[in-house]
Amino acid sequence: MVDTTIFDQIKDFRNFLYLAWDHLNLPDPTPVQYDIAEYIQNGPKRRVVQAFRGVGKSWVTSAYVCHQLLLDPTKNILVVSASKQRADDFSTFTLRLITEMSILKHLKPTESQRNSKVAFDVGPAPASHAPSVVSKGITSQITGARADLIIADDVESLSNSQTQMMRDKLSEAIKEFDAVLKPDGNILFLGTPQTESSIYSTLQERGFKTRIWPARYPKETQIKRYGDTLAPFILKNMEEDEESIGQPTDPKRFDSEDLMEREASYGRTGFALQFMLDPSLSDGDRYPLKLSDLVVMSLNPREGPEKPIWAASAENMIADLPNVGMPGDRFYGPVTLGDGSWASYTGSVMAVDPSGRGADETSFAVIKMLNGFLFVTDAGGLPGGYSEDTLKRLAMIAKEQEVNLIRIESNFGDGMFTQLLKPVLSKIYRVTCEEVKHSVQKERRICDTLEPVMNSHRLVIDRKVIENDFDSTRHLPPEKALRYQLMYQMSRVTRQKGALAHDDRLDVLAMAVSYWTEQMSQDADDQIQARKDRLLQRDLEKFMDAAVGRKPRGNTWI
Repeated sequence: MVDTTIFDQIKDFRNFLYLAWDHLNLPDPTPVQYDIAEYIQNGPKRRVVQAFRGVGKSWVTSAYVCHQLLLDPTKNILVVSASKQRADDFSTFTLRLITEMSILKHLKPTESQRNSKVAFDVGPAPASHAPSVVSKGITSQITGARADLIIADDVESLSNSQTQMMRDKLSEAIKEFDAVLKPDGNILFLGTPQTESSIYSTLQERGFKTRIWPARYPKETQIKRYGDTLAPFILKNMEEDEESIGQPTDPKRFDSEDLMEREASYGRTGFALQFMLDPSLSDGDRYPLKLSDLVVMSLNPREGPEKPIWAASAENMIADLPNVGMPGDRFYGPVTLGDGSWASYTGSVMAVDPSGRGADETSFAVIKMLNGFLFVTDAGGLPGGYSEDTLKRLAMIAKEQEVNLIRIESNFGDGMFTQLLKPVLSKIYRVTCEEVKHSVQKERRICDTLEPVMNSHRLVIDRKVIENDFDSTRHLPPEKALRYQLMYQMSRVTRQKGALAHDDRLDVLAMAVSYWTEQMSQDADDQIQARKDRLLQRDLEKFMDAAVGRKPRGNTWI
């Protein structure tokens, strides 16, 4: 048993945390870690800890589990993470502390008790169906368990929050916590937001109290965005030192130079999410291109609807496509197709952006024109750069899509890609190639080209393009997969230089659209009527040939 004097002292979790850090041969806990520890112990029953990546919040919470079992060995604690492996790692580390720390040795499981990284009991615990500590993944079955304390450690990850459908599924999963929690129990969320529409932003609506520790002392404009969630510890330090704004909140963990390097690596948005815990920095109003302005439907490579009409109504919303857009952004199908008629496209252009670096992909997009509407029938990225397989695949796509012209970005490689592609095309599909050079800043050119077309709802995209775009990056790590997707690039581009780490798929789409820009002034109704007039004239000519054996002269019957 623990000496009563020491026991009284370590009732304060911060004192126990000091002992745990000392046992692990770690430097003394930092002021931020102590403040997090105080909130974990004394915060409300439903609380959320959002602290910058690398602050050690998971380790602090593992020590907290040990501390809770030290104070009350009868407690049942459920640890839930995005993956079962991460949850197991959490409970394994907790069991290690119990086994190694002298002050906790009386908690070691006995031979008759459960003792594994998945679930274990502590020595003084009474017999129970529920282990003292059990770890589970967020997608596993948690109903049937009972817990005095639920710790949700990074339940949101890039792999389970990329799309709105994924986020909705995750949100439903965490509702199960209430069915598991014992009366008067506690729920503690730990994490950093992974997307602009993080579930952590919605937990306050469910009665949770959020407290945030950013990596830098925020500016006044940023403080307003945090509202009442910013840790009082942070505010107090800023009041005492006016020069602290922009400086590290925990310099023992990350100094200014380290944070600058991480900001450059993560990008502005990634750093805002992972280190400043501020998803509002990615407010959708800052981004000119909205997925909701697209007309989404099933297309074929030869014919398109003559007049697809867009409408952002609940009836037209498409929920079964992976959506990586900004919060609230949705896909919509056409409310009507005019008179329902389809016609052959009047032209088909393929744009190609060759890979200039080994890690990049060769991007392509195929856009067809009909009655002033532009139809995206294929788009994506191909690995391999200048390889023969890549060249053949592009030629086959051109053939399948029956393109009339291939536009190739010539800013890299001095035209080498075009020269390599032409012989392949001569064998598979003969088509004209032209090189395109750009002098305007890329981000501004992309936005200026696509924004008016999308705002007027004249860009129609095939459902399969969206599906393939999402599936094409599944082989990449979650943190990279999104950046290579066309839909993600489209919804995150701004006119600011360097807005995206990767923009090849979006850039090549803009290249294809720009070809048709001069013809976008066509009025769809005029084009349809002209086509009907031509068909009527042809039918009249056939009738006259059959009826009187002669054709009408000009526009008269005589």
